[in-house]
This record gives sequence, structure tokens and C-alpha cells, in this order.
Amino acid sequence: MTRKNQFWKGMLIGAIAGGAISLLDKQTREAMKENVQKTSSKVAYIVRNPGEISEKVKGTAAKIKTTFEQVSEDISYITDKVEELKELTPQVTDILKETKDSFTENENTNLIEEVLGEEEKII
Repeated sequence: MTRKNQFWKGMLIGAIAGGAISLLDKQTREAMKENVQKTSSKVAYIVRNPGEISEKVKGTAAKIKTTFEQVSEDISYITDKVEELKELTPQVTDILKETKDSFTENENTNLIEEVLGEEEKII
């Protein structure tokens, strides 16, 4: 035998021994008994009703597919909006600069007119 086979053989024997030792505890035995009963009843139900399980799996797969398509559409929409924003941002920046410059020019003009107007009042 190769060392690899011995390793896995040792792992299996160790797991079986560990499981057997853990069953010495009464609570562990009871919990295992309940789990085995639940699992065996579920397996029996699946064996008796394979069509129902198949329909549930198909329904779940359809829901997952629909959700994936919806998420893909949402991502595409968001990507488009980001691209639009990238294109609009320089335009908005230019408009804001022009507006600021316009207001700045108007304020300077008004200030000059106020100063000149006050000089006329003094004279």
C-alpha cells in the first residue's frame, strides 16, 4: 500500500473511533437519534414524492434566473447613468464657471457704479 492510501485509511478509522467515543455521552446519542430520524423521514418523503421535489427545484431555479436577469438589468441601468454623469459633469462644471464669472462681473460692475455714484454725490 502507498502512504496516501494509509493516510486516508487512518483518517477513516480515526473518524469512526471518534464518533463511537462521542456516542458514550447520553445527550449526544439522543441528539444523533433525533437527527437520524429527521433525516430518514425527509429522505423517505423525497423518495415517495420525487415530482414535487423536482418542481420545487425547478421553481427555485426559475426564481434565481429571474433575479439574476433583474440584477443584470439594474447593473446595466446604473452603468448607463454613470456614463451619462461622466458626460454631463464637464458640461455642468462649465455652466457653473460661466455663471460664477457672470455674477462676478456683475458684482464688480455694480461695485464700480456704486463707487462712482457716491463720488458724484460728493461732488
